[in-house]
Amino acid sequence: MAPLSHAAMQEPVASDSKVRTVGTIKSISANTITLTTDSGSEVTVLIQPSTRLLRMAPGQTNLKQATAIQLQDLQVGDRLLTGGTSGVGGKSVIATTAVVMTKADVAAKQEREREDWQKRGVAGVVKAVDTSTETITLATSAIGASTLAVHVSKGAIIRRYAPDSVKFDDARPGTLDQVKAGDQLRARGTKSADGNEFVAEEIVSGTFRNVAGVVVATDPSTGTITLTDLVTKRPVTMKVTSDSQLRKLPPMMAQRIAARLKGGAPSGPTGAAATTTGPPPSERVREAQAGSGGAGSRQGAPPDFQQMLNRLPAVTLADLQKGEALMIVATEGSAAVPSTAIVLLSGVEPILTAAPSQASTILSPWNISGGGNVGTGDAP
Repeated sequence: MAPLSHAAMQEPVASDSKVRTVGTIKSISANTITLTTDSGSEVTVLIQPSTRLLRMAPGQTNLKQATAIQLQDLQVGDRLLTGGTSGVGGKSVIATTAVVMTKADVAAKQEREREDWQKRGVAGVVKAVDTSTETITLATSAIGASTLAVHVSKGAIIRRYAPDSVKFDDARPGTLDQVKAGDQLRARGTKSADGNEFVAEEIVSGTFRNVAGVVVATDPSTGTITLTDLVTKRPVTMKVTSDSQLRKLPPMMAQRIAARLKGGAPSGPTGAAATTTGPPPSERVREAQAGSGGAGSRQGAPPDFQQMLNRLPAVTLADLQKGEALMIVATEGSAAVPSTAIVLLSGVEPILTAAPSQASTILSPWNISGGGNVGTGDAP
């Protein structure tokens, strides 16, 4: 990094306004840092010779645990919390203190969190909430056949997804009475020996929309898609962002899932016709998803739906054609803010034909079951 020039070290003009800014470092030039804040705006942070520069590990809360660092130790991608005075115009911060969490430290913490959520986590759809006993009845299968009693421990962390975001770091502190039947929920904690009860140390929940429909129009320039909801028969417009997962289900996988939902098994090498007997619908869905090439599943364990999605071919809005069938999990949205697609899956015509009443629920747990959005909100 270039040494500080005499001009760069001159004290800039400041206002009397005290400010606190947090975000991700976008660029560094001499003693000037461009910070992309969590709200998406950009702020210029001016580091002075008197600025106190500290490094903290994710999870630390006491500055006494921090380590002093130099300006040259900062890197693009690091998380930075600055305190100081606002520059003239409010577009800059003259930092008195700057606390950094390095990109590597944050990534390592996120990976540990994801692994712990997968190891000690459960996910599903809320069937009932009893606030008097602080117990949530959770349907843990795709169709909802299996249930689990989730007991909220004293001091448990409860978060609620924002209505316009699927990011864990956008989730807000919540309360148990906000959790409603039909919500999707993921909890981290300890399961009982018999597997029927779960003591939750942390909960994240949200209301999500499950839509099966046919494409009416797409607009890549505005990042929106309009489709006809097959249930309501009404047009629905949704946002598609960089966080949305757009995937295409291969024909053989779609046919296999459809056959299982319909009540039989797909035709084998001998051409045997599918029968109407077999496991219950929830088990058939899991078998179909786990048996499609092994993606996202482990021997003897239920499939990791997020891994499966990640391995499916990606598509773009421009790839989607008018009249094409889709299944979408989306944020709740509001009157002012349209829903945002979390998972958009094309190539689903066989599924919608075989089981139109069940199709909209198949993706329900996918958006939070893989842990991809959980444990990624650590910030200074």
